Amino acid sequence: MAVRIRLARMGKKKKPSYRIVVVDSKKPRYTEFIDEIGYYDPLRNELQTRIDLEKLKEWMKRGAELTPAVSRLLKTIQREIPQTEVNNG
Repeated sequence: MAVRIRLARMGKKKKPSYRIVVVDSKKPRYTEFIDEIGYYDPLRNELQTRIDLEKLKEWMKRGAELTPAVSRLLKTIQREIPQTEVNNG
């Protein structure tokens, strides 16, 4: 089973928020997900994101692929947050 880590849109009309989820890559976008590993709110002034790094690392070890959107989001988070905060959780 090919697994991907991607964004699932939530929220209201014109007020999106996203869950960062693990899903089977062959299933449609709005389907049951295997695991939820975080969320992202793009409408906040400050970076409003929570990601469980332990779950992310575990799924990456199992062979889960990141979508381009999640990959860009992780790069943005690494730039915004000092490295000591990322390592300490």
